Amino acid sequence: MTQEVSEDAVGRRVCCDGERGTVRYVGTVPPTAGLWLGVEWDNADRGKHDGSHDGVRYFTCRHPTGGSFVRPKKASFGVDYLTALKQRYEVELQEVIGEEVKISTRTVMMVGFEGVKQKQRLENLTEIGLRRCEVCGPGPENEIRNTTPLAQSLDLSGNLLSSWEVVAAIAEQLNSLEILQLSHNRLSVSSKPSSLSPVFSCLRVLSLNSCALTWSQVLHCAAMWQKLEELYLADNDVTELLRPDHVLQTLRVVDLSKNQIVQETLLEISHLPRLENLNLSCTGLSVIQFTDVSAGNKTSSFPALKALFLDDNNISEWIVVNELEKLQCLVQLSCRRNPIIQKEKNPETSRQIFIARLSQLDLLDMRQIHADERRGAEIDYCKMFASAWLQAGGHSEPEKNQLSWEFITQHPRYLQLIHKYGVPNKDDVREEKPFALKNELLTVTFVCPEDADRKPIEKKLPGSMIVQKVKGLLHRLLKLPGAEFRLAYTCSKMAGREIEIDNDLKPLDFYSVEDGDNILVRWS
Repeated sequence: MTQEVSEDAVGRRVCCDGERGTVRYVGTVPPTAGLWLGVEWDNADRGKHDGSHDGVRYFTCRHPTGGSFVRPKKASFGVDYLTALKQRYEVELQEVIGEEVKISTRTVMMVGFEGVKQKQRLENLTEIGLRRCEVCGPGPENEIRNTTPLAQSLDLSGNLLSSWEVVAAIAEQLNSLEILQLSHNRLSVSSKPSSLSPVFSCLRVLSLNSCALTWSQVLHCAAMWQKLEELYLADNDVTELLRPDHVLQTLRVVDLSKNQIVQETLLEISHLPRLENLNLSCTGLSVIQFTDVSAGNKTSSFPALKALFLDDNNISEWIVVNELEKLQCLVQLSCRRNPIIQKEKNPETSRQIFIARLSQLDLLDMRQIHADERRGAEIDYCKMFASAWLQAGGHSEPEKNQLSWEFITQHPRYLQLIHKYGVPNKDDVREEKPFALKNELLTVTFVCPEDADRKPIEKKLPGSMIVQKVKGLLHRLLKLPGAEFRLAYTCSKMAGREIEIDNDLKPLDFYSVEDGDNILVRWS
């Protein structure tokens, strides 16, 4: 804590009782005597007003209760990088070297651990963590370069850094710096960011979560980061996106989660040529639309995007999922806790529909999509919407198809799927949903196509019965206790096609086995 206040105190960062803020005013506040600091707190709940007192405005705040006055002696302006470094690492070293350890009944002192000393020496550190250490600046000139010359990763999150010039004064002494974490700081924007670009010439990963940044400020600063590959901007003030011309072109990963993004501006970042991973979770999105192409075609937007995170948004229509099928490279999607999930009573049904609508997906909501799951999902999808397909002009003979534009828009993959699995039979078409009631009984007929002497056996089985138990039943019915069964089934809706049942741990419902289907039994 300090009694004196330097001339450049306004704009500097302070810490008081664990809360961080920025000094906006230094001076008297009548009728009280003495010096006060007017502070705008990062946490608005810590403040009391907007910078005004008794009708007089002393400073301004972003939040109406974000400011308050504190005495200088109660505020810490922080310590330099080297002081924090030695406090953090040399104390840890002394704790290790000087530790007393009991071995049996004797107490010995841990001394002479040269390997530990060598590893802990500051000049050998490649990863440095100074999170919440009240770092405010670099310290003596060139001492960082001499003390931690090998640093490649530096965490300065939650400190008292006030500007990019201060950050640059630290980073310019770390020639190998590739990863920099600056989250939970408030950095004033540099007037000439391009002049600082040599300082960050090796920087690949930058974390700026919870820094109260707008997208315009990010673009202004981006001239500093010529080789940046990963940029984390969660929980900032990013709303309206602007196109990043001539900057950020090397980005592969962008995290914009927990920002209230204006969804109409999302496509402004769709031209980033190398962007592979985009996090838009908790951004208020309800619509994503690629208007450059029609349903069934691939968009030029986000040409390299492989992974997209849309958790905790307002997506409620399947047509939004259809739009994602237009992405050229999308293989991973997370869309948890969106209203669209509640459209189906069973979450697994929603998962099946996602899989069927997105042909290239390998990973959904952090769960791998295996070939048998995809096949089951796509077959279910064909059956589920067979009635709507017929009503919209679908026909078993492709040349007679006269599908409505509305159906094609709602189900752009449907024609592709029936070409893959066969046309649903017009007779007995009804809407089916995967994973129906567990206790629903299905009448199935077991047929042994390679043993003509065996008569077909009709049985009623619950759709929830797993394949392993079906095989156990067959061992008893066919009196073949040691046989290794291979199962498939046929149905009237897909005449002439056999669908393999190849996972012993899946229920019959998973394969969309229906009432009246034949289960083909072969063995060796």
